[in-house]
Amino acid sequence: MKIVILDAYTSSLDDLNWDAFKTLGELTVYDRTPKDKIIERAKDADAVLTNKVPMFKDQLDRLPNLKYLGILATGYNNVDLEEAKRRGIPVTNIPAYGTDSVAQAVFAHILNIANMTEAHSIEVRKGAWTKSPDMAMTLGRLTELAGMKLGVIGYGAIGRRVAEIGKAFGMEVSAFSPSRKPGTSENGVSFKTRDEIFSTSDVISLNAPLNSDTRGMVNADTIKMMKDGVWIINTGRGPLIDDAALADALNSGKVGAAGLDVLSKEPPPADNPLLSAKNCHLTPHNAWMTHAARKRLIGIAFDNLKSWMDGRVQNDVS
Repeated sequence: MKIVILDAYTSSLDDLNWDAFKTLGELTVYDRTPKDKIIERAKDADAVLTNKVPMFKDQLDRLPNLKYLGILATGYNNVDLEEAKRRGIPVTNIPAYGTDSVAQAVFAHILNIANMTEAHSIEVRKGAWTKSPDMAMTLGRLTELAGMKLGVIGYGAIGRRVAEIGKAFGMEVSAFSPSRKPGTSENGVSFKTRDEIFSTSDVISLNAPLNSDTRGMVNADTIKMMKDGVWIINTGRGPLIDDAALADALNSGKVGAAGLDVLSKEPPPADNPLLSAKNCHLTPHNAWMTHAARKRLIGIAFDNLKSWMDGRVQNDVS
């Protein structure tokens, strides 16, 4: 069994390793693989593991030996599932490994906006507190989360955890999920249509997968539905948001603040308007990258491959 990992680095960094996979076959690990090296590196592999390296028809056509494709993430929009299925190649993913870490990052952004934590820390280091005539100072109005309306778009494992944390802060929580009937409720979370979430929420957390129904769902038209000063948090997928429309809304004040861990293209080009938009707080797609989450990811990836080798496919998305 020849096993190739095409983009290992963001999962293992320098504090974890892939040694367990050596017990399953001949292992080759690449930190990163540019598009023009995919075929060269994967052509002899029986099993390929990829995080974001694309595996579409163009690649699959040129990998006749491929028998298994493991995605080192929950999302699988970088793989042509229909083509893989046609070829009899099982595709597995890593579900729920980062639930706590990503939900934690959602509230890192929310709390940063509410308490202006980043801005205060920067100004204190510049000497603003030292020069203050008072023992306490603030750069603006601070916000208490209790009583605010939190709308969660996407009610999978991460969305549910975000809702739980929101309730713990005393927020009024509602959610949208295609599988939940608007007007019903569960564990103190009321289910609404997506438009109702957009129009009634003080804070909107995007935790939905990227597909034809969700791509660009935050755009100029849906932003018009939202409350003035709404906060938008995105730890899902960058293309859920029209970058230019959100930047315009932030600069006009229609959207009060955004906390974004993902952008439409990553790494972003220097001219992405969100990089310079007002009240836009950005992290570099690292919500999932806690040590605990990455360790779980590697462990589940190993179990997925071993299960397939033993004749049973688990976490199959094909």
